[in-house]
Amino acid sequence: MSDRLADQFFDAAIGLLQRVRDEEGAAIEAAGTLLADTVAAGGRLFAFGAGHSSLAAQDVVYRAGGLALMNLLAVPGVVGVDVMPATLGSALERVDGLAAAVLDSSPLRAGDALVIVSLSGRNALPVEMAMNARALGVRVIGVTSVAYATETKSRHSSGTFLKDHCDLVLDSKIAVGDAELTLDSVPAPFAPASTVVTTALLQAVVATAAGALADRGIEPPLLRSGNVDGGHEWNGRVLEQYRDRIFYRS
Repeated sequence: MSDRLADQFFDAAIGLLQRVRDEEGAAIEAAGTLLADTVAAGGRLFAFGAGHSSLAAQDVVYRAGGLALMNLLAVPGVVGVDVMPATLGSALERVDGLAAAVLDSSPLRAGDALVIVSLSGRNALPVEMAMNARALGVRVIGVTSVAYATETKSRHSSGTFLKDHCDLVLDSKIAVGDAELTLDSVPAPFAPASTVVTTALLQAVVATAAGALADRGIEPPLLRSGNVDGGHEWNGRVLEQYRDRIFYRS
């Protein structure tokens, strides 16, 4: 049984990845181009996610093979499950006004780009983060499951979802509930695939951005692994060159 369930999960994840590749190709290209445009124009890049959605955001920050200019927009208590109790993070996502307070004290400014990852896109924090960032002149890329907007109700007073306040939307295709498997003998669905799919989506966007910069004759500010010879020296040069657009060093 366990082997068959493992195969079922892999099949489900592969199926979702194929759907995203086939159906979101134009959006991925546009998102990568937006990041490349921002880098070329001297802007800065930021990524935000709450709870487990933060995993995909963190995966593109200070990452071997990734863009050195991608910064994590951190909200204390919601980035990951290290806050105690872990349920506090879920509660903070529903607090009105928190996003405005975070942005007011962040380095985000007009001309920057912000990737917001939220599976449901229904809570106040990601909705207000997108609304307020765009009001500042920041370009916003939302990574979410559009299905939630038709099958659930928004928890924001406006009745809107993250997808309604973005310059570009990447649909992860994840079903409401984020669980791919069921068994008659198990009372709840299980085996979430959102992290696998969302992380792949963002890495596809970063790859597209790197290629778009290279096509313009601009060397992409990429980091190398610190575990290969010369990696630290390479990264030191990149971090120094772009120190005024990198915020995870201080």
